[in-house]
Amino acid sequence: MSYAPSPKNTGLPREVVQWLQNLDLSRYPKNVRRDFSNGYLVAEIFAHYYPKEFLVYSYDKGTSFSAKQENWSQIKQSLQKLNLHLLNEVIHGTIHCKQGAAELLVQEIYTLLTNRRSLQSPKPDFTDRQYQEQLPSLARSTASQAIKNNLKITEIMAETDISANQRKTADIVHRHMAFKAAEKALNPGEFLLLGCYSASSSLCLSPLASTTTLQKSKSY
Repeated sequence: MSYAPSPKNTGLPREVVQWLQNLDLSRYPKNVRRDFSNGYLVAEIFAHYYPKEFLVYSYDKGTSFSAKQENWSQIKQSLQKLNLHLLNEVIHGTIHCKQGAAELLVQEIYTLLTNRRSLQSPKPDFTDRQYQEQLPSLARSTASQAIKNNLKITEIMAETDISANQRKTADIVHRHMAFKAAEKALNPGEFLLLGCYSASSSLCLSPLASTTTLQKSKSY
């Protein structure tokens, strides 16, 4: 089986892409975040090195949350028997399709199985912060959108404690507001313009437009 993916399309370093190609997986992960989420490809990778401990036929190819939970439970048990470890934070982020989590997971597995560290070594930050920083101010998320982007429905399903989900939501809003405050302090002029665009009052109109509006009101 041969693949011809581009490393920049997968979000993985070139050496990790080449390693995956050589494993002859049942399918190539074109969308790393989605394709590694249920754990099936992870089991396939480990089965290449530990075929007795990772029986691929016992893993579910489905994408339901219950399939993810069952697959990852088996993976963790097998890893524990082999005294191998993956960061729980990275596994959690991968299951819930957090931004950057699956890419970091694959690089962790690469290092674990080959004893070689990939050229990229990203820090665990599974929020949409970096993406938001790349956007112009007008296109950045509101507080409600930030919650939707950073708290997945599967996370809510997995956490039965309502107060825990409320704390997660509060943390997301706090980070969002802190980011906005820092941005405003650095670029006060930009936020002044944003206020002018969003306000319905004529106070934010340009001098020429304000004069025109005043003239029109006098003519009635």
